[in-house]
Amino acid sequence: MYINITDSETADNKGGSGGLVHYLDKENRTDINKQPEYWFNQGRTNIVSDEVRPAIDNNIAKLSKVDAKFFLVNISPSQKEITYLKTQYGEDGAKAQLKAYAASVMDEYARNFKRPGIESSKDLLWFGKLENYRYYSHKDPEVKQGLKKRGERKDGEQMHLQIIVSRKDITNKIKLSPMNKSKGSNSEHSKKMGQFDRSAFKASGERVFDEKFGFERRLTETFRYANTQKNGSLEQRINLHAEKRSQETTKRTRPSQQQQGKKTTSEHRPASLLEKSKPYKDLLEKEQKNDLGDLLSQASDKLLHTLLDTPNKGDGAPLTPKRKKKKDEERGMSL
Repeated sequence: MYINITDSETADNKGGSGGLVHYLDKENRTDINKQPEYWFNQGRTNIVSDEVRPAIDNNIAKLSKVDAKFFLVNISPSQKEITYLKTQYGEDGAKAQLKAYAASVMDEYARNFKRPGIESSKDLLWFGKLENYRYYSHKDPEVKQGLKKRGERKDGEQMHLQIIVSRKDITNKIKLSPMNKSKGSNSEHSKKMGQFDRSAFKASGERVFDEKFGFERRLTETFRYANTQKNGSLEQRINLHAEKRSQETTKRTRPSQQQQGKKTTSEHRPASLLEKSKPYKDLLEKEQKNDLGDLLSQASDKLLHTLLDTPNKGDGAPLTPKRKKKKDEERGMSL
């Protein structure tokens, strides 16, 4: 599940919403023989564009010319998630379920501000649009390599949702900006300027999907995993990889235990930890003049896999092999 918040997809969000509304109607213009896809919100599923545009553009009380007037929330399920929904509910049913899910995501959006009077999607002014396709742009590698043409439809399941949400709440009194970087650590600042934790919002959208549809998500498919891999500390990545390895081991050994009634152990003796980690130390020493942040991340990730690939020796066991002490008799013989 990919959830992102941007100013706008095609135009400046400090002016009117007409350009964006027109852009998001593109499938209705290209597939004129199909039933048009209407806009929706938490209460209706048959909203026309001529209603969306003035509603957003007139909800701007006390906003200056340089203030954002609206934001765009992109909700893009993975192909695996879309296939799961279609298997459970069928083509039309999957669309209806995604629209209902979008309302739940906007509930989380509202709660994330932690503002009195902003408790659910009903307190927001927003309109969603379901799109069935994605198209290649000049930025895609396939277009640059001449394999695809700009504007050509992408293959696979591409159903996704675009949501325009007003900067002001439904009463046109409270300013709400998801671009506010405050996460509530400074309570006085949050009371005055508001707060919004975008990472928490993205994770909550994923959680709502799993709970709502009974979707079983692997650890590597979670926002937490991707975010920790990109932004986490070495300790956080170590803990995450240990959790991943534990889950993989449990999944792998459970069927074997059921069939054989006992655990199997490997007879292969692993290489020394120091021997396995030496290349990554050399990498840092050799490339120290390059981007240190990237190199550290690469080396720590590789070392992390080395640590986790080393079998558990017990809670108190050292990570490096102990040197064997020579016996007194051997020492005497060598003199």
